[in-house]
Amino acid sequence: MSDLDLDELRSELDDFAQLEKKGGRSARDERIIAGFEDIQRFVEKHGRAPQHGEDRDIFERLYAVRLDRLRALEECRSLLAAFDHQSLLTGAGIAAAEPVESMDDDELLSELEGAAGASEITALRHVRASAEKRAAEEIANREKCEDFDRFKPLFEQVQNELEAGIRSTRKFVKDAGFLKADIVQGNFFILGGQTAYVADVGETFKAPNGEFDSRLRVVYSNGTESNLLRRSLQRALYKDEAGRRISEPVAGPLFADETGDDDQASGTIYVLRSKSDHPVVVANHNVLHKIGVTGGEVARRLINAKLDPTFLMADVEIIATYELYNISRTRLENLIHRIFDPARLDIEIKDRFGQPVIPREWFLVPLFVINEAVDMIKDGTITGFRYDPKAAALVRADGH
Repeated sequence: MSDLDLDELRSELDDFAQLEKKGGRSARDERIIAGFEDIQRFVEKHGRAPQHGEDRDIFERLYAVRLDRLRALEECRSLLAAFDHQSLLTGAGIAAAEPVESMDDDELLSELEGAAGASEITALRHVRASAEKRAAEEIANREKCEDFDRFKPLFEQVQNELEAGIRSTRKFVKDAGFLKADIVQGNFFILGGQTAYVADVGETFKAPNGEFDSRLRVVYSNGTESNLLRRSLQRALYKDEAGRRISEPVAGPLFADETGDDDQASGTIYVLRSKSDHPVVVANHNVLHKIGVTGGEVARRLINAKLDPTFLMADVEIIATYELYNISRTRLENLIHRIFDPARLDIEIKDRFGQPVIPREWFLVPLFVINEAVDMIKDGTITGFRYDPKAAALVRADGH
């Protein structure tokens, strides 16, 4: 199983049963269509295709792998062509997924193992068996969390903060100084592909081996919970190649003393204004801005803007740029878009093929507020703020 890689996902697609007919389609075809519809629902919710990357939600990563496989298989493209109103199979519509992420075989296997409840297009039979064996060895039996409604908002908030760069994840490495005592109530982890929340820590007791331990109540993002020991959770996190500890919310490593894999020597926040004659754009010309981040020349990004639905199929003008150094561009862009999400423009544009596209980087926000947000990003005070369209100002997300 250590030999599993992305190429083998194709063989998994070919391995579905296809004899039973329903409405003229085989059971295999029905499952492929259902799997594609999952991706479409993701696009409708987020305004973009699912993307690879270890900072992404496990299901987004699985959707991204699935979309890659569907694009690669001619029979799948033919089957789904009539359903592809978002041009996902050609990549001509909604922003396409990034190239397949670079991950080793063990990490991919661990990520796939955690996809409990995923559709059959990603639920690989031999992977499920491995996941069940690992769970049996390391974790007490999970059961339904009856009061999951209490915890669901916490998981949603953590996911949003990860996407915005307010939180980060760190891989567990043996002998790296991590102790059972570091597992406390309120901690979030990633284990078996699920986000795990330490909801309660019981009384400390002395185990037969002489070590002190505690019984935990751990709630998982799939609506289950387990009653396991601190030691068991620690061991499971060590053995899970994809096990991560989720940091506490901070401004995020937008600017770091040391560069990371996705850091750049410099980055530029750019603000653009559209020259489109679309009635909505014309009516909001002075406050409608596209906000993005690039590591290259801004002007180069604007070449052929009038042929790109991302730029509203029209030329644009540069209104402002802000130079930043030693910056994680992905986290920064996610943070900016989260702050201004309440003012995101809701508009549908036809691309040059006549396909509908919903651009996601245009916001109805005055330039002086963007200037203020950039200043707050630089000094690290932006955490916990969002844009209030009614007040035309940055306000605390908690209302205080």
